[in-house]
This record gives sequence, C-alpha cells and structure tokens, in this order.
Amino acid sequence: MSSETLLELSGVHKHFGAHVVLSEVAFRVAPGEIVGLVGPNGSGKTTTINVISGLLRADAGRVDFQGHDINRLPMFKRARAGINRTFQVPKVFRDMTVRENVEVAARTVRMGAGEVQQILRDIELLEVAERSAGSLTVNQQKLLDLGRALATRPRLLLVDEIGAGLNPAELGSIAALLQRLAARGIALIVVEHLLDFLNRITSRVIVLGAGRMLFEGPLEAASRDPEVVAAFIGAA
Repeated sequence: MSSETLLELSGVHKHFGAHVVLSEVAFRVAPGEIVGLVGPNGSGKTTTINVISGLLRADAGRVDFQGHDINRLPMFKRARAGINRTFQVPKVFRDMTVRENVEVAARTVRMGAGEVQQILRDIELLEVAERSAGSLTVNQQKLLDLGRALATRPRLLLVDEIGAGLNPAELGSIAALLQRLAARGIALIVVEHLLDFLNRITSRVIVLGAGRMLFEGPLEAASRDPEVVAAFIGAA
C-alpha cells in the first residue's frame, strides 16, 4: 500500500429533506489499499459510495480525488478520472452477451480485445462470454458488474456488498480477486455485512452509525469498541 492519498473525504454531509444521512464523514484511502465500510442497515454506507461515485452530490464538505475536489463533477467524468463502482443489485445489459457488456465499458478507455479477454478470465466468466447476461445467475451478474467496472481501468473501485448470497468457495475466489486488484495498485472501498469476508481482505475498516463515523481502524478492535457494539445491538 502506498502512503500517498488517492481519495480524501473531509466533513462530508448529506441530507434528504430534514433527514441527515451523512454527518462530518472524513477519511482517506491510499492507492492499493482495501478499506471496509461497515455499519447497520441505514447507517449511510451506500450513501457514502454514492457520494464518492457521483450518483449523489455532498451537500457540504469536500470529496478530493488525486488532489482535486470532485464534488461537482458528474458521475461519467468521475469514471473517466478513475472512479468506478459495482451495485448491490447488478445493473447489466441483459440482452447483450457477457463479452459485449465488458466491451461497452472498455470502449470508454479504448481497451483492446486482449485486455477484455483477461478481465473475463479474472472474473471467471470467460467460459460463458458468449451467453446473454440475462441468462447468468445473480452471482455471475455480480461478477460481470465488477468486470465492467474494471474495463474502465479504475484507480478507485467501490464495491457494494458483492459477497451477499455467495457460497464459501465463491467468497474465497472473490476475496482473492480483490486482493490481486489491490496488488496492482487499485484502491478499493468494500461495503459489506460479512465481517469474516472483510477480515480476509483488509485489517482496516470504517464503521458508520446513523450517518456518522463511529470507528476507523483494525476490524478486530472495532468489535471491542463500545459505540460500535451499541450501534449493532441497537439495530438488531
């Protein structure tokens, strides 16, 4: 992991009407780092990555990427700058083939056929590359969603609950893939409820509760933090 800062959030605030969903969120991510983003349902995890990706705009604070404030930058320009994401519910082009789905994204950076082939191999969908995306299982569609994000050559990848519904073997495969991506220098923010899965890929987590940061540090220490424990017990 590099000591350089790739992404920095400072005092990020987001509200919908009178409802505050993020308050004073602030953290940094370095190239090649995997950071877990955890918290009870409704804690602000997905809103945080929506603000980073540009799906939502922060109402206050800064979102800096590679030293530049990108809060007013639209989502497609953030993707061109090197930020991309997956979605909790995959948003694939169901009538197109698996390969065509990746190729559409690859055109934005003029990626060649060889790199597309390698992505299909990385996400373990090469054998079904000519099948329609709509015929894939939900788990395979999650992998395809990840592959399309990778086809834009991201420097920062936001991964939204990719582990949900996967069996232990599939989780192990995804964990290994995310670690390989980090080894290539890609930074990852991984939103996840599966703490054992997060423990395989990172020791650093950010815990949110009711839209504010409760904890930042090692996952093991988070489980002993009184505020974190109270937030999860209160959500049960």
